[in-house]
Amino acid sequence: MSTGVAIMIGVFIGLIVGIIIGFLVSRSYMKKYLTDNPPINEDMMRTMMAQMGQKPSQKRLNQMMSAMKQQQKQQLNKKKR
Repeated sequence: MSTGVAIMIGVFIGLIVGIIIGFLVSRSYMKKYLTDNPPINEDMMRTMMAQMGQKPSQKRLNQMMSAMKQQQKQQLNKKKR
C-alpha cells in the first residue's frame, strides 16, 4: 500500500513541476516571438489610417512605427528593473 501512495505522490509532484516549467518556457518563448515579430506592421498601420480617413504618408508611418518600437523598449526596460 505504501508503494502505491508513494507513486501517486510522485506523479502528483511531477505533474505540478511539469506545469510550472511548461508555463515558464512558453512564456519566455512568446515574449521572444513578439519582440522579433511585432503584431502590428507597416501595412496594417497604413490600412488602419486609410480606414480612419487619413492619407498615410511614408514619413508619418515611419514616425508611428519608431514611436511604437520606442514604447516597447521602454516597457521592456521598466519590467527588467
